[in-house]
Amino acid sequence: MYDLVWLIPLAPLVSFIILSATLGNLGKIPVAILGVGSIGLSASIVALIAFNWMNAGSPEPYTYTVTSWIDVAGFTPAISFYLDGLALTMMLVITGVGFLIHLYSSLFMQEDGDYSRFFAYMNLFVSAMLILVLADNLLLLYLGWEGVGLCSYLLVGFWYEEPSNGAAARKAFIVTRIGDTALALGLFLLFMHLGTLQIQPMMIAANQTWAAGDTIPTIAALLLLGGAVGKSAQLPLQTWLPDAMAGPTPVSALIHAATMVTAGVYLIARTHELYLLAPLAQAAVAVVGLATLLMAAFTALTQTDIKRILAYSTISQIGYMFLALGVGAWASGIFHLMTHAFFKALLFLGAGAVIYSLHHEHDIFKMGGLRTKLPVAFWSFMIGSAALTALPPTSGFFSKDEILLAAFAVNPWLWAGGLLGAFLTSLYSFRLVFIVFFGRVKTEPSAPAGARMVVPLVILCGLSVIGGWFHIPVDAVFPTIVDSHHDQMIAIITPLVPILGVILAYFLYLRKSLDFSALLESSFGMNLRKFIFSHWAMDWLYDKVFVVPYTRIARWNQADAVDLAYEGIANITSIFHYLTSFTQTGQLRWYAFTMVAGLVFILGIILRII
Repeated sequence: MYDLVWLIPLAPLVSFIILSATLGNLGKIPVAILGVGSIGLSASIVALIAFNWMNAGSPEPYTYTVTSWIDVAGFTPAISFYLDGLALTMMLVITGVGFLIHLYSSLFMQEDGDYSRFFAYMNLFVSAMLILVLADNLLLLYLGWEGVGLCSYLLVGFWYEEPSNGAAARKAFIVTRIGDTALALGLFLLFMHLGTLQIQPMMIAANQTWAAGDTIPTIAALLLLGGAVGKSAQLPLQTWLPDAMAGPTPVSALIHAATMVTAGVYLIARTHELYLLAPLAQAAVAVVGLATLLMAAFTALTQTDIKRILAYSTISQIGYMFLALGVGAWASGIFHLMTHAFFKALLFLGAGAVIYSLHHEHDIFKMGGLRTKLPVAFWSFMIGSAALTALPPTSGFFSKDEILLAAFAVNPWLWAGGLLGAFLTSLYSFRLVFIVFFGRVKTEPSAPAGARMVVPLVILCGLSVIGGWFHIPVDAVFPTIVDSHHDQMIAIITPLVPILGVILAYFLYLRKSLDFSALLESSFGMNLRKFIFSHWAMDWLYDKVFVVPYTRIARWNQADAVDLAYEGIANITSIFHYLTSFTQTGQLRWYAFTMVAGLVFILGIILRII
């Protein structure tokens, strides 16, 4: 059964090739069958493998080699897939949630003129993501890594006729390339010192070569962290993700909520043994995660675009995963990755249903009263927001609670920061729910979503509720964490704080019995709100530090100063050519004279030297 693993990334790849080769000439029904069916086939194979894996207890990791790739001076990476509990968990998320999003997209995108191109890009993305998580060597992982980056560019800029969409796509591509460069440097460093990019042999060699705290593993781990923060939209490379909401809503659900942005989390988890040798780098993972989750949570509180609120929420929740990895709660981080895929895909698809029914309106303050008008979307948001907020007994409660308690065992300040983030999460989540679904109707919705949009929402609602009871098979992948004993008060406070956030949101945005308008409308309040709304002026800062100097240099160098030297050489050569052309007279006596004169001149030089 395990030898079918190669079919999992192949099915969507073949679908991509067919859809690309037909140039959009297939009808929408064949396109939907290919686009959705290929992911369904991959999901079915993953489900069969998972069933056999679970029944086998704790089987040994399985490696399937498709073919050799490179053989240069002893460097022989192969196109080879490594199956263990971590890869299996990631595949279940990618193909399971991916199938539901593709099914939803088959109706959501039905009126789009580029229906075939959309599914071609989506299938290529899923194939690249599966290669990334199945790769048994870091070079093949890097191929999948760059593949999802390419697909992100293509899908964010899918509606390329709008210049702002193209700008958002370029921003996503360029910012993540910074992280990709750091990752590439990390791979070079590891190969130079360990002589292999095979992940498992590399981790064994690292433990045999280095001691905890050595310089080289610390630098390598920090470079890998640089790659992870780019792809997973963490500080300081998080600015691309909110703008990436320019793509279609299913793209936001698949790439920027459930899969691609978790690639950095997966990378750190897969190379966790390297981070155990680099305590400084592991601590940096925790600090980056905590800072990012707080910054993004504050920013989400000020946003008015329904998708941008969810985008900042994604950045914040990925921060929780980084926090978990940084405190050594590896399994808890992956657990939250899985539950987050359920409820964030649910929220994005629920937002898509609202946008679809409100004639593509995104401003939450132009919505309202949709609780009875769009009941499926309402309950999707209620359940998804409860899971995002970590209200018991939803899936988010189990995973986030584990992370916060693990953080307290390492450093109470990390726990306190994470708890503040949980409070802010509940506040902005139910701010969104109360404004959009309660109060008076401001935009009359059209007909509610069809079955192909409703069925995925219902399934994701169920997963968001019961997903916390799932057992992910990663016990054999990560080192065993000794259970730490917490004060009973900590165990009570941790889940209580998000509930207090929901209560505050109720009085602020539904009952409106608490009024802070005087503070918010003051000069200080307005400036603070503007600052936080702008994502803490990060785009402004990068514009002033990097973009403006670069454009000024480009304008100054319009004539291309570098080429001036080469153009000068070319001009001098042309002048000499022009002068020597006068010697071409066509007279034999002149040619003979110049040959003899030249020979005399050369002989004179030789005799003088002698």
